[in-house]
Amino acid sequence: MLAQIPSALQNLQLPLRLRLWDGHEFNLGPTPSVTIVVKDPQVVSQLTHPSLDQLGKAFVEGQVEMEGEISEVIRLCDELSHALLGEEQGPVPERVGHDKATDAESISYHYDLSNAFYQLWLDRDMAYSCAYFHTGHESLEQAQQDKFMHLCRKLRLQKDDYLLDVGCGWGGLARFAAREFGARVFGITLSTEQLKLARERVNADGLVDRVELQLLDYRDLPQDGRFDKVVSVGMFEHVGHANLPLYCQRLFGAVREGGLVMNHGITARHTDGRPVGRGAGEFIGKYVFPHGELPHLSMIDGHISEAGLEVVDVESLRLHYARTLEHWSSRLENQLDKAAALVPEQALRIWRLYLAGCAYAFGRGWINIHQILAVKPYTDGRTGLPWTRDDLYP
Repeated sequence: MLAQIPSALQNLQLPLRLRLWDGHEFNLGPTPSVTIVVKDPQVVSQLTHPSLDQLGKAFVEGQVEMEGEISEVIRLCDELSHALLGEEQGPVPERVGHDKATDAESISYHYDLSNAFYQLWLDRDMAYSCAYFHTGHESLEQAQQDKFMHLCRKLRLQKDDYLLDVGCGWGGLARFAAREFGARVFGITLSTEQLKLARERVNADGLVDRVELQLLDYRDLPQDGRFDKVVSVGMFEHVGHANLPLYCQRLFGAVREGGLVMNHGITARHTDGRPVGRGAGEFIGKYVFPHGELPHLSMIDGHISEAGLEVVDVESLRLHYARTLEHWSSRLENQLDKAAALVPEQALRIWRLYLAGCAYAFGRGWINIHQILAVKPYTDGRTGLPWTRDDLYP
């Protein structure tokens, strides 16, 4: 049996067990907490160079099964990869083209999977973005409501402000801003499934006179400065590096002088966009977010400034997103039978790895997330902002 196991694996001391296709088992260390069940003999040789995208691909395609808590699976797969590959990093990726058709297709691939599937593990408002925790012990429901409040306070949202919500998702933030602050909201998305449910919820809440949601590309936003405030949550990751200047210009053109723009999104660890995690980024690019590209904080800040907006506040929510993803992963794991009835088996395997893997990645600092608040100054240089942040924390 040992002859079937590469020598590189035999010398490890990890709480990991290999179970081969013929039933034989081999422990890589004492008291295994995770078992990798190898169903395809070819996978064994691949385990001598176990990048995370290779391990993920083998699981998604059914070549291996993973037994154990999904968070422990992710941790031990990373330790296995690190033990054999070290701190290996991928090359700077080639930039991909982004046009309207490509972006619409990518958004549909990710977000039109199944509204019912997302409802299994998101909060009641289906906020598919980083929550905001005051102590770290709040429920997901509370933390998402607190995120909405945090965003609206940063935007200094007032009654009858005209708010543009770029990438409005299922409309949770739009409805919150209208209901709690009396704002008028215009939201856009490229997901037909999101739009359908979001409109139903707007109607059910009696907010049709306050909230308008449309299927619209950010490139087609009106450029007459009609909006008082702009918020973009979890959207610019889909824009692509090449289109970030245009994206920022469109936000600049949409907001009035003195208006505020909030960009909330995931950012890269390295300034050149080089991926971390020994293939984790490649796995997400192939199976989860086609054509997605993460800019470094300095890159997106630079494009915001070049567009004519002035960055006035930046906040990292990295550990908040790690906790959010832990909630999402746990909620999905507790309802796998229901999830299996809603999406194909391969899709469920992808999402199990994705949610638990991203929780691990944010916790380890492989990626970050930043809220960037900017203002469109008046022609004389005024911003209209208060001198301090005191009003954000009443």
